Amino acid sequence: MTTRTFVLGTRGSRLALAQSTTVARAIEEAGARLGEEVRVNLEVVRTHGDVSAAPLAALGGVGVFAAQLRLALLGGECDLAVHSFKDLPTAPTPGLRIAAVPQREDPRDALCAADGATLASLPEGALVGTGSPRRAAQVLAARPDLFVCDLRGNVPTRLSRVRGLDLGADAGTAPSALGTGERLDAVVLALAGLRRIGLDAHATDVLDPAIMMPAASQGALAIETRDEDDPLLRALLGTLNHRPTALAASAERAVLSALGAGCAAPVGAFARVDEASSVLLLDARVMSVDGRERVEASGSLALTDSVGLDEAARLGEDVVRQLLAGGAAEVTDLGATKAPRQSS
Repeated sequence: MTTRTFVLGTRGSRLALAQSTTVARAIEEAGARLGEEVRVNLEVVRTHGDVSAAPLAALGGVGVFAAQLRLALLGGECDLAVHSFKDLPTAPTPGLRIAAVPQREDPRDALCAADGATLASLPEGALVGTGSPRRAAQVLAARPDLFVCDLRGNVPTRLSRVRGLDLGADAGTAPSALGTGERLDAVVLALAGLRRIGLDAHATDVLDPAIMMPAASQGALAIETRDEDDPLLRALLGTLNHRPTALAASAERAVLSALGAGCAAPVGAFARVDEASSVLLLDARVMSVDGRERVEASGSLALTDSVGLDEAARLGEDVVRQLLAGGAAEVTDLGATKAPRQSS
């Protein structure tokens, strides 16, 4: 039997490699089930977001981690690329397609705090690190007595800034925006990322979406290929696609797209399938950067076999109409691409 080899483009961070390795093994296993001998090799592609210490919004925000991977894919350097779905711009890239969205990891955010603290029990004036205006606004909404500062770097780097934790940093680390000696009382990270690299034991408080609404498509992966991809690769990836996750991500990302939300706009979106009733539920939230104001909306879509990504996206658009009618555009600068200075 002839072995078919595919090249998977990935970032070089510990989290990206863990995600890509999981996908590569799943593709090889899918090949075996189809009676094909398949090998997937990883090709590390360095991105500007991996090597710069500047705030994410200053680097171009959403898409900064995906741009080089997409160029490698379009240039034929790799056959597929694995992205954290929330890192992808909502606008499609000519010549490329999302070939599969595997089953989502837990989309919630987690507080990782010194002394086992929760968001409610952090001491007044505690310093919380996050590079996300969405997380910052919601931390301040729940605890206006806290201070929030910008923080860059991958998961181990950010965790190492918490008092009492010294994890070191993996090879793909970008320097933090904080000085190397400064310590934080807590950081807020995606629970999915912590779990994928085995660091979820450091989560001291998994935050309910009612308090900390996740980013659109947080916890989901997107597998991207060229439009004219290999027929075998297309078949293999088709077995990895998880319809409920793809529908939820489509609805959430439509919220960002319809709002015209920039990378620094504090916007959350959270969709999930109620299996008992076969209904897709969507909640969305727009906040002021200081967390003092918010507009929320929700909607639902009955799922039948004929419901696809377009229908899920229309649910997101319907929810956006509610948000705008509620004054979302007055609450925050939806087109913001530069994060404001974070404070109490």
